[in-house]
Amino acid sequence: MARTPFLLLGLMTMTACSVGPDYRPKSAAELGVPDTWSVTAETEAEDLNRWWTRFDDPLLSQLVEQAARANLDIAQAIARLRQAREALVASRADLFPSLSGSAGYNRTEPVRGGGATVTLPDGTVTTTGGQGRDSFSAGLDASYQLDLFGEVRRSVEASRAQYEASGFDYATVLLSVQGEVARNYVLARAYQAQLDNARASLAIQDDNLEIAGFRVQAGLVSSVDQEQARASRAQSAANIPQIEQQYNAAVSRIAVLTGQAPGALKPALAEARPIPTGPQAVGIGIPADLLRRRPDIRAAERALAAATAQIGVSKAQLFPRLTISGSLDANSSDFNSLFDTITGGLFAGISQTIFNAGRLSAQVRSSRAAADGAFAAYRSAILTALEDTENASVALRAATQREALFAIAYDAALNSALLARSQYRSGLTDFTTLNTQEAALVSARNGLVQARADKAAALIALYAALGGGWDASVTPTAPPRDD
Repeated sequence: MARTPFLLLGLMTMTACSVGPDYRPKSAAELGVPDTWSVTAETEAEDLNRWWTRFDDPLLSQLVEQAARANLDIAQAIARLRQAREALVASRADLFPSLSGSAGYNRTEPVRGGGATVTLPDGTVTTTGGQGRDSFSAGLDASYQLDLFGEVRRSVEASRAQYEASGFDYATVLLSVQGEVARNYVLARAYQAQLDNARASLAIQDDNLEIAGFRVQAGLVSSVDQEQARASRAQSAANIPQIEQQYNAAVSRIAVLTGQAPGALKPALAEARPIPTGPQAVGIGIPADLLRRRPDIRAAERALAAATAQIGVSKAQLFPRLTISGSLDANSSDFNSLFDTITGGLFAGISQTIFNAGRLSAQVRSSRAAADGAFAAYRSAILTALEDTENASVALRAATQREALFAIAYDAALNSALLARSQYRSGLTDFTTLNTQEAALVSARNGLVQARADKAAALIALYAALGGGWDASVTPTAPPRDD
């Protein structure tokens, strides 16, 4: 018996061995991340945690922050994060022994007519009445599977990585919702500007139709001018219902994203405001910064770590398993003396799969294939992030250039339309020329609105591509338990 503690100590020491590969994060160079961007960009990284405040629009900030609290997609992501946390807790429990206790009480009563038959000294035979008997019992059972080859520890490692991946998945959903709220807010303001343009154009068309009517009555022009004016006016009016429908869709989408009914935000957004404008340039840092700032990349990296740990779980099943169990029992007919005598036992068992038609080896190969797939998904997420950033950066530059050019076009078209309208009233030009100049003005005005909206949308897309909107210095965790 003196050898038993040393034997158990030796077996416990063996549990330090874990089969399967040890995960090591790869560097940016190993992942093929370039040192610089292929487009000209400001490489000094900025703090983008609350990027929406840079648009200097209090209502936009309010809506983005409300969505972070009330959006139902975010609520689902938090629920999945909580599930992952409890899966980690359950996985850790396998590192410890399981302990169970039992207690019992039993009373035996004699059957009716029972009792003992006794012959007295005088030869008389009599039957004594039976008496009931009490019995008490208590037991304690323990079992522990020694993690000789690291199956449990690898399982905990995989669960921890999956929990962290769920945290980054939550951050990814959060960033997506923030960007979607801001994008639809820009759309709503752009549609308001387009409605103003359409109504202003309609007022001009009404004026032109009136002028054409006077000139027809005066015999200065034929009724063709009046019919052209009427057609132009109807076409301008026809644009208004379509823009109103698009505006309504954008406002409804913002309401749903903030956890409200589709029409809840119509009063708050009813007053037309300018399209929000942000900074002219954004410091996007270097490509390697995306490995830290983009939560979808970090989620993919954690998924790779979990898949790598799972190889060890599968591989450990090829080796023997050692289980130690023990029990303590006490029995007595008197509760006060129940623990006077305690018996116990200690047992150890080892098991090894001898034949399973290659099932366990196939599981190892399957886990390796899953890790290869996770690595490919990780690299794909990196390439997609690089693509998103460069595309958004180019789109922002292009929209800025287009805005400047449309501003020039709008100024020229406005002057040309005013001149043509004056000349038409004076009879110095025909209605076709006036109509052409009015159409050019509408086109330039709407083009300027669209360029400004595109610029704001490209800026939002760039913030999202850079992973802005969360604190990248910490791993998101589940909220405290409510029970």
